[in-house]
Amino acid sequence: MEGETQFLCGVVEGFYGRPWSMDQRKVLFQWMQLWGLNTYLYGPKDDLKHRLLWREVYSPEEEAQLRTLIVEAQSRGLRFVYALSPGQDIVFSSSCDLTLLKRKLKQVSDLGCQAFAILFDDIDHSMCQADSEAFTSFAHAQVTVTNEIYRFLGEPPVFLFCPTEYCGSLCSPSVSKSPYLQTVGEDLLPNITVIWTGSKVISRKLSLDCLAELECVLQRPPLIWDNLHANDYDTRRLFLGPFKGRDPQLKKHLRGLLLNPNCEFEANYIPLHTLGSWFRAEKDYVKDEECEYCPERALTAALHDWMEELNQPLQAGWQSTRADHRASVSSSRTKASDSSDCPSTFRATHAVAKLPVFPLNSSSPPSSPPMGKAEREGREGDKKRPHQSSQQLPGSRSGAPAGGGRAQRAAGRGLCGGKGLLSEAQVRLLVGLHYLPHEHGPSAQKLLQDLTWLKSNCHLVSANSKKTQPQKVDEWRGRASRFLSLCEDIAQLHCSVVGGANRSVLYDLYPYVWDLRNTALVAKAFICWLDGRVLNDGSNLASWRNCFHWCGKSTGAELLGVDSEPWVFKGGVSGEVQMLLPIGSSGELFSHPPPLFPTSRLYNIRPYHSKDKVELYRMVRQLHLRTQGGQESTVAHPDVIGDRCLGPCLALSPEYSFILEDELGICGCVLGILDVRFFAKRCQASWIPAMRDKYPPKGSSTHSNTQDLVKLMEEDQGEYPDSLLYHFPSQLRLDALPELVDVSVSRTLLTALLTALKANGSQGVFCEVQPTDQQRLEFLTKLGFLEILRGEARSREGVVLGRLL
Repeated sequence: MEGETQFLCGVVEGFYGRPWSMDQRKVLFQWMQLWGLNTYLYGPKDDLKHRLLWREVYSPEEEAQLRTLIVEAQSRGLRFVYALSPGQDIVFSSSCDLTLLKRKLKQVSDLGCQAFAILFDDIDHSMCQADSEAFTSFAHAQVTVTNEIYRFLGEPPVFLFCPTEYCGSLCSPSVSKSPYLQTVGEDLLPNITVIWTGSKVISRKLSLDCLAELECVLQRPPLIWDNLHANDYDTRRLFLGPFKGRDPQLKKHLRGLLLNPNCEFEANYIPLHTLGSWFRAEKDYVKDEECEYCPERALTAALHDWMEELNQPLQAGWQSTRADHRASVSSSRTKASDSSDCPSTFRATHAVAKLPVFPLNSSSPPSSPPMGKAEREGREGDKKRPHQSSQQLPGSRSGAPAGGGRAQRAAGRGLCGGKGLLSEAQVRLLVGLHYLPHEHGPSAQKLLQDLTWLKSNCHLVSANSKKTQPQKVDEWRGRASRFLSLCEDIAQLHCSVVGGANRSVLYDLYPYVWDLRNTALVAKAFICWLDGRVLNDGSNLASWRNCFHWCGKSTGAELLGVDSEPWVFKGGVSGEVQMLLPIGSSGELFSHPPPLFPTSRLYNIRPYHSKDKVELYRMVRQLHLRTQGGQESTVAHPDVIGDRCLGPCLALSPEYSFILEDELGICGCVLGILDVRFFAKRCQASWIPAMRDKYPPKGSSTHSNTQDLVKLMEEDQGEYPDSLLYHFPSQLRLDALPELVDVSVSRTLLTALLTALKANGSQGVFCEVQPTDQQRLEFLTKLGFLEILRGEARSREGVVLGRLL
C-alpha cells in the first residue's frame, strides 16, 4: 500500500526513561509483523542525540546500529520513522542550526530511512530575541523550519510534525480558537501530518466530534500519538490492560495511530497484541460481528498467547527465527483478533540467568549477567515447606509452627509457586491489578471496594463496641475473609513471578508486583488487626468515628474524574490502597526501591497470638547469642532474654504486636505501646513483681548474668521526659532475624504497626536504639524517624528516634 494512503498503525518509542535495547526493538518488530502493525517511530526522550544533543551526528558504531535497525524493520514490512526533537534550544532563525538539523537528518536518510518526524512537544513557548524579530509567532517559526526540512528531504511520503499544543488541554484558549493551531493549519505544507494525543495528554477516549473540530482547524486528518499505556509519569504504575476507548470507526478520520506504551518492554505484550486486533477490525469492511473489535475478547486472545510467553524459560535479548514461523502461521488465520492459538515465543530457550542487582534509582533492572554461584545458592535457599494458610476470619490468628526451629524446618522445601508456571488466574489477576490509567481491572476494583467498606464499618468489630447484631458482625468478617484471600493471592502472584521461568518478564514486572505485594501485606495485617482491637466511641484514647479522618475518602479514579490527567493521583492500585490506610499520606513508608535480589519467599504479616510466644522467645534468644553472648545464662534460664526484650509488650500490650512469617515460620516481629505512661505504671504494678518472683536470687545457683538482666528489666521501665511523651506518646520495638532475605519486609512490618497505632489515636511514636547499632539507626532514619534525644532517656547511653503520625 502506498505511503500516501496507508493508515499508519504501530508503536512510538517516545517515552521518558531508559530506551529499549536493540535486541528488544528487534523482538518488537517481530511482534508487530505478527500482529499486522506497520509503523515504528524512533523517538526515545532520553536518547541524548535525539533530544538534548540533537546537533551531534552519530558515530560510525551508532550508524551501524541504526542502519541494522532500519533494515530489520523494513525486512518485516514496517515503516521506520526517525524522529528528532530540537525544540529545547534551537534558534529557528539561525542558519547554522538549520544546517546542523539538515546534516543530522541527511545522515539518517543515507542509512536508508525514508520517513521522518520533527517534534516540538514539551518545550517552552518563548522565543529568543533573534527569533522574535524574524518570525511573527512561535508557530510561524516552527512551521517555517519544518517546511524547509520537508523540502530538503525530498518531500517524503511520511513526514510528521508534533506541535507544542499537541492536545486539547494545551490549546489556548481552545482547539478551535487557538492562534497557534490556526497558523499550523494554514502555513504547514499540506502533505505534512500533524501529531495529536487527544483531548488530554493521556486521553480516556477519542471522540469523533473532537477529531472533526481538530481536522477543521488543521485542514488535514491528524495522526494520534496515543499515550494510553504510557507509564513514564509514575514509577509505581504499569498498564497491562487492552487497547480501548478508541472506536475502530475513527480510522476513517485519522492519518494513523501510534501507541506510546510502557517503558518496560515486556509489559507491552497485551497492549500491542490488542492494538493489532483493533487495527485489523473491520479492515476489510466485512459485515461480521466477529470482525468487530471487542476489548474484552481481544484481551482474552492476548492472554492466551502471553501465557505461553510467560512460561518459557527465556532470557532477555535472545532472538530466534521461530517468530518468522509464527508470522507465516498467523497469516492463515481467518479471525486473528479472537482465535489466536499459536505459541508466542520469539526467543530461544536458554538457561535461566542470574538475577541482577537492581539499580536503586531505577524502576527496572539492567540486562542479566550469567548465572553464578550466588544465584544457585540463593535459589536453593528459597525452597520451602508447605505454607501455613492464613485464610481465616479476622480476629483468629495462627500460632507458631509446631516443633523445632527454622533451621530444623528448612529441609524439604519446594520451589515457591509450584514449578515456576504462572496460572491463567494469576495472569488475569496481574492484568486486573495493572489495568489502564483511567480504569482498574475487576480484581483491583474488588480490592479497593472491600477495603473501603471494611474500614468504614470497622465499628462493628471494635474492641469496646456495644452489642452489635451478630449478622452484621458475620457480614464484616465474611467480607474481610474475602479481602484477605485476595491479598494472599497477590502475595502468591509475587512469589510466582519471581520464581517463574521467563526472566526477561521478571526484570520488567518485578518492581511493580513487589510494590503491590508489600502494600497488600500492610492492608491485610490492618484488616486482621481491626477485628477486636480498634477502639470505639467508649474509649478515652480514640474513637472509630473520628480516627479515620486521616484516611482517603475516595479512590484515585474518583479523584481523577473525567477531566483530569492520571498523574494527578499517583501510585495506581498501590497508591489507592495506601491512601485508604491511616498513615497513607506518609509516602516514605511505602515508596522505596526493591531489594537487591528478588526472592520468591512467601511472607505474611499478621497480629500476634499467644501461641507465638515460644517461637518469638527462641528468635530473640538466637539474636542475643549471636550478638551479645550470654550462653551461660540462657542455658539455666532460657526465657530471660525473651522476658526482657518482648515479655512486657506481649503480656500487657499484645494488641499492638505484629508477626512476620515466611514458609519456615516466624522470622520477625514488631511490638508497640500505645500509651507509654500508662504502660509503665502497669509494668511497675504487675510485670516487674512477676519477674522478681520468676527469677529470685538463690545464692550461687543463680547466674550473675541473669541477675544483671533482671536489673535491666527494672531499668527498662524508667521514665521518659514529659517533653518527649507529649509529642511521641507511643513506643515500638523491632526485631528480625539477620538472614531475612527481603529486608524490605521489615519496613512493611513496621508500617503495619504504625497503621494500628495511628488508628487508635497515637500522634507520634519513638524507638530507642543503641548508638553503636548503625544499621538500625539508618533503617529508621529512612522511614522518617528523627533523632530527638541522645543519652537522656535512660540512665545508660541511648539514642531516641521519633516520628510523628
